[in-house]
Amino acid sequence: MSEVVLARIDDRLIHGQVMTAWLQYTGGNHIVIIDEETAKDDFLKTVMEMSVPEGVKLDIFGIDDAAEFLINDNDDEKLLLLAKTPAVYYALIEKGVKLDEIVVGGMGAAKNRSKFYKNISASEDEKVIFGKIIDAGTSMKVQIVPSDKSTDVSGLLS
Repeated sequence: MSEVVLARIDDRLIHGQVMTAWLQYTGGNHIVIIDEETAKDDFLKTVMEMSVPEGVKLDIFGIDDAAEFLINDNDDEKLLLLAKTPAVYYALIEKGVKLDEIVVGGMGAAKNRSKFYKNISASEDEKVIFGKIIDAGTSMKVQIVPSDKSTDVSGLLS
């Protein structure tokens, strides 16, 4: 059975921090992007494939296919899950995917979002989803890179 070594929210998906710091820190060897838009866009998929270091496997799924993959996975890999929003992870949890921890890494400013913590922004709906994820038994923390001190999201929701 594969092991999820990192489940990260980052609206940029694959970028330098993920590729260097988090891959090295976790020992991950298989990146799984869960994003409906990317899964349907051949050009975006090609760009993502070109961003992955040699020797690291990449899969790109929509939510339903990702849930099926994660529930039925029988490989022996170290998985890094990447999604743009907390709603994706909550949908996976509702479909029966067990996640011990989710790291909030990159949620930039956008319409309906306000400052949540340092350079992390979240909408009121996203904050509600954070709470639902935590209530479902998954811990959440903000941590941009592995060398940063993490901050528990539950303490930021009050």
